[in-house]
Formats: sequence, structure tokens, C-alpha cells
Amino acid sequence: MYVRHLQVSDFRSWERADLAFEPGVSVLVGPNGQGKTNLVEALGYVATLGSHRVATDVPLIRHGSPRAVVRAAVVNDGRELLVELEITPGKANRARINRGPVPRPRDVLGILRTVLFAPEDLALVRGDPGERRRFLDEMLVARAPRYAGVRSDYERVLKQRGALLKSAGAAKRAGRSADISTLDVWDGHLAKHGAELLAARLDLVADIAPHVAASYAEVAPESRPARITYRSSLGESQPEGFGTPGGPRADRSVLEDAMLVELYRVRSQEIDRGVCLVGPHRDELELALGELPAKGYASHGESWSFALALRLGGYELLRVDGAEPVLVLDDVFAELDRGRRRQLAKVAAAAEQVLITAAVAEDVPEELAGARFEVRHGEVHSV
Repeated sequence: MYVRHLQVSDFRSWERADLAFEPGVSVLVGPNGQGKTNLVEALGYVATLGSHRVATDVPLIRHGSPRAVVRAAVVNDGRELLVELEITPGKANRARINRGPVPRPRDVLGILRTVLFAPEDLALVRGDPGERRRFLDEMLVARAPRYAGVRSDYERVLKQRGALLKSAGAAKRAGRSADISTLDVWDGHLAKHGAELLAARLDLVADIAPHVAASYAEVAPESRPARITYRSSLGESQPEGFGTPGGPRADRSVLEDAMLVELYRVRSQEIDRGVCLVGPHRDELELALGELPAKGYASHGESWSFALALRLGGYELLRVDGAEPVLVLDDVFAELDRGRRRQLAKVAAAAEQVLITAAVAEDVPEELAGARFEVRHGEVHSV
């Protein structure tokens, strides 16, 4: 899989940009603030329908423009597909494949797979649990695009059930009778969609954990071993064994029953607080070095190594699945010491396509020599 061509219109700082790529290494070089990251962010949007930098689409549209357009020609197993995405604030985004409209933008998911490592990835280790949940869910969608729909269904039910709990809690605090007649129905919907998402996350953690551990050992051979585990909000209701390498595959029906039990147990607490206390939105991917949690105990270098290991672990897992992704390294070599640069370069050199951004060419290891693009003053040129 590789990207043959990228075109953006009114995306971020770019009024227009056209780039033709080949398999192998392509390096975008230019001073900070010239728009290099905006270009690889556009490719990430094609792959995930989201940005690694912002939570909404509004900042992606160039100031004063009504919409942004991203087009990417993607070659996979000799077949080329043109993906076009039109991003319009306040309206539904539109998508096309080979010039033909598709019913939903998420129908383009799976055409392009990317694994992106960026300075923001330090939040995977040092940030809140939401960062790590997002990492898992993006990996799920990269492996099987249908999980974009599963996650959307779960979030819709979560929002509606949360609104019911909030109104019930307000009524109780005001001394009125809380109407929770439909709560059992919403519990069932939440458990159904939540169990499907939870089962997929548990299986993903079991599959990716060995790759993360191996990647960490490569980039930080002198450090303690890295370990990841999944902790759900099911508490004592959580079945044992799921989510461990070599363990049983997660059983969705078992998890659904366990979630219903836990929802019933904490119902009064949920009404009092007006929030959903059980479900994948409350779960955590725990990162550990040796016997200690990485968050709070890992050094700066170890935190960078763990973030890199998570991304490289995802990259290796997708390769094992038979869908080698495009590897995107956004201004990361300047953040790494010589040993970590060397290990990352070794992995990157073997990838089918690697896109790298750097402020200066000297930041990029010599073994990653390839096509060079100069990005400066709103223009991009092949050099």
C-alpha cells in the first residue's frame, strides 16, 4: 500500500498543494510553521476521518474558506483508488471514491491505512485515559473499518442514556420522582454495543501486546520491560482471561451479561451523579515498565520510547494482518536521541512507504535517504 498522489484545497494553511509520491521514503523539509504537518495530517484524515491534533473539523478549514477538500490516490495490491473528502463546518461531510459519491464518509475507511508517530504521541503515556482509548479505537478501525460504526452506535446510546440519568438525578435532588421507566431499555442497548466494542478492544490488546513489548525492547534495550494491560469498568463483574496474550478470545455475550450486572449494581450511584459509570468510555489501557506504571514513573526518554513502541507495535500488527500501512513520522527525529533514531530508522527503512517531516534535513538519518520536498512560503517543491 502506498499513496501515489495527494492534493489539498483550503486545508489548514494550504490554499492548494499537489504532491506526487512513490513507494519508499519521502521527506518534507522546511522551517517550522510552513505547513509540513498539515500535509501529513490531511493523509491521516483520509485514513481515519480525524486529526491527531484537534478534536473537531473546524480548524482543518483554511480561514475564510467555506470548505476544505482532500484528495488522495492510494495504490493497494496494484489497484488504485481515488478518495475525495469534502469537509464543511456545520454540515455533513461528503466523500467520493473514484469520483462516485458514497452514502457515508466512513465508507472510505480501510482504503488507506497509516500509522503516524508525532510529538503529540507523548500524551499516550503521560496524558489522560481518553488518549489511550482513542489509540485503541483507531487501531480497531484500521484493522476492521466496521468498528467505526460500532463506536458510533455506542457513543449515540451513551449520550442518550446519559441525558436520562442527568434528568433523573436532577429530579431526585429537587425532591421529585425520577422517571427511569426506560432505563432498563437503555441499559440493554448500552450493554449490547458496549460489549461488542469491549470484546474487540480486549482481543486487540491481546494481539498487540507482544509487538509493543518487542518494539520497546528494540528502542530502549537498557530499560525495564514494557507491558500493557486492559482494565475495564466492570470491576468484580469482569470475566478473567480476556485480553491476555494466549488467553481465550473475548466472548461478547459473556461481556454483555457482565455489563448488565454491573449497571444494575451501580444504578443508584449513576442516578445520583447523573453520569454513566460503566462501559468502554470508562476503561483504561494501563502501561507499565517492570512493576511500575509508566505514567508518573517513566523518565522522559522512557516515555518517548513507550509512545514509539505503541505506534510501532500497531504498525507490526497491521503488517501481520496482511495490510502494511503507510508509516508517517511527523517531526519526531528531532525529539529522539541517537540510539532511538537508529532503531526507528531501521524499522522505517523496511516499510513500503514512509513519509517524514523535518525542520532540517540533518535531522533525518542517512539510511532514510529518498525523495525530498522543500516546503516554504506556502509552496512545496520536489528537490
